[in-house]
Amino acid sequence: MRFEHVLVVGAGQMGAGIAQVVAASGRHVSLHDPYPGAIDRGLAAMRRSLEKLAEKGGAEPGEVLQRVTPVDELVPADLMIEAVVEDVETKGEIFRRADQTLEEGAVLASNTSSIPITLLAAVTDRPESVIGMHFFNPVPVLELVEVIRGLETSDATAAAIVALAEELGKTPAEARDLPGFVSNRILMPFINEAAYALLEGVAEPEAIDTIAKLGFAHPMGPLALADLIGLDTCVAIMEVLHEGLGDPKYAPCPLLRQYVQAGRLGRKTGRGFYAYA
Repeated sequence: MRFEHVLVVGAGQMGAGIAQVVAASGRHVSLHDPYPGAIDRGLAAMRRSLEKLAEKGGAEPGEVLQRVTPVDELVPADLMIEAVVEDVETKGEIFRRADQTLEEGAVLASNTSSIPITLLAAVTDRPESVIGMHFFNPVPVLELVEVIRGLETSDATAAAIVALAEELGKTPAEARDLPGFVSNRILMPFINEAAYALLEGVAEPEAIDTIAKLGFAHPMGPLALADLIGLDTCVAIMEVLHEGLGDPKYAPCPLLRQYVQAGRLGRKTGRGFYAYA
């Protein structure tokens, strides 16, 4: 099973990054996002990323971008990778439509960071061909892809996605289909506790992040990382963890909720725990 034509749904930070690495591997990408201006912003972000990589010997940006075609609707492809907002109803509707649009044998993958793959597979007539393919931000730089099998995901589907991840220059790691999988089950409590440390006045954001970076050898502190991910996304993931595992330790810190209510979502809005130009 080889994927020569990939439909990427969602042209935000993650979707644009996924489209970029898939196109850079020589494959054709159809990029879909219904929100006005989203694809133009995604293509602009891809060009900036590719220009930086070209300075280090990467492919010429135009060569990669010519393999990305904006589309107004879902189109048939060998593989769909969904990368939209972390909302089960939104993702479920995309999977229902994709199941009707993509031909038999095509694989439907989700970049979800917390929503059960089995739940998404259940809205389709091909649960054996549904899988999680969780990339990490920034997609062109970070090597990991978390591969999550749903209850009925076939061995052939999993093997094909693992092979694709490797062909994209990534390192795949398989996880079970439980809330938060592995990455966010570990990461979100870390971010949440950092938010509590700020809420309780233990330290200022810069100090919290400096302690994490220098004390734990992390490249980025938890509050800066939350701003990069998006505070709304962090809260959505924590709510899935809290509901799915029933443990109060996963409930979002009140400060996180307050920032989201205020529209302080992180880098994408110019302000989160930090202010951005």
